[in-house]
Amino acid sequence: MAKRERVMRMSVEQPLWRALTAYRVLTMLYAIGLFVAAYETFARPWLAIAYYAVLAAWTLATVPKVAGAASCTKRFLAVDLAVALTGILLTPVAVEHWRVVDGGPTLPSIWTAGSVLAFAIKGGWRWAAFASLLVGVANVVQRGAFSRDTVHNVLLVCIASIAIGYVVEVARASERTLARALEIEAATRERERLARDIHDSVLQVLAMVQRRGTAIGGEAAELGRMAGEQEVALRTLVAGGLVRTSYASEDASRGAVVRAVEEPDDPGDDLTGTATCDLRALLAPYAGALVTLSEPGAVVPLAPRAARELTAAVGAALDNVRRHAGADARAWILVEDEPDAVIVTVRDDGPGIPEGRLAQAEGEGRLGVALSIRGRLRDIGGTAELISVPGQGTEVELRVPRAARDVRGKAEKAR
Repeated sequence: MAKRERVMRMSVEQPLWRALTAYRVLTMLYAIGLFVAAYETFARPWLAIAYYAVLAAWTLATVPKVAGAASCTKRFLAVDLAVALTGILLTPVAVEHWRVVDGGPTLPSIWTAGSVLAFAIKGGWRWAAFASLLVGVANVVQRGAFSRDTVHNVLLVCIASIAIGYVVEVARASERTLARALEIEAATRERERLARDIHDSVLQVLAMVQRRGTAIGGEAAELGRMAGEQEVALRTLVAGGLVRTSYASEDASRGAVVRAVEEPDDPGDDLTGTATCDLRALLAPYAGALVTLSEPGAVVPLAPRAARELTAAVGAALDNVRRHAGADARAWILVEDEPDAVIVTVRDDGPGIPEGRLAQAEGEGRLGVALSIRGRLRDIGGTAELISVPGQGTEVELRVPRAARDVRGKAEKAR
């Protein structure tokens, strides 16, 4: 069966990179606009024009560099910050002295904050603190002294960048935790699926070989003993071992990536699709001399995967009847097609299950009810209820909710 890989990408920081890209372009245009509006106040306008030409070329040429953490390298960050610091230090040379004393904007103006924010998004709050400290020193140098406006602007950039850097670090840690949780969930679900299949086949064969070998005696008894040992070892493995079916990795440019579960490339596995099959046809082979099947006279439509899992759960319940109630025990299967759910009840006339026996069996690694019945129903959004009274048999009620109310009409038309 063909397989495909479902990839789920989770990234909180990616929108920040996109916002930073737009911020750099817009603030570059804003800085040039300030220059045009205050052209008369520049003592050396040619120097400002040269700087703005470099700033515009650098900003537009490095748009791909701020598209993600992978492309935003340390070398780029260093050059980018150098462009901002150079503009700040050139401001007293390019403009009239009174404009510097009055607290006018520097040549790069608020474009400088974009350079500091790139440090924050790339490396967290420590990188942001380093970059904002250099910007603060450069602003004090170009002013020639401390002033209220200078301190205010430096603190604003510093606090904002450190806060964003801290948020990015927390987001990355959360993404890694979520990726790990999804990995464990996928592995656990795969383990349960394999455990059901093993319980329905291999474990039952080993148990039968053990019983038959013990009954025959001789060399067959030794074979039965070995089969029993393998059954215990396999039950222990199924109950406690995790099968690694997914893995989590971290892509610095796109956040945590979980390559989860290999899924069958089969449209019938879609529980919410429009494809259906008749549950009665799947349950019909179970009917026999000791098993009575009661079903509606009309089609009982279910999604193919739901129908298969429900049928397998019925088979597991009947296996339990034969194993625990005896080969001569009778069983009844009742199929009810309700408007909001399909209900299948399996009842037997055996001795019933003593109180606490199911919990004890699960502790011993015998997971027939826990996995082959309840696990299957849980995977398709259904429930399994078991009612047993000692001396009065056992009843298992399997309920699968419908995904849509009009599925019955579609199935009858297709018929």
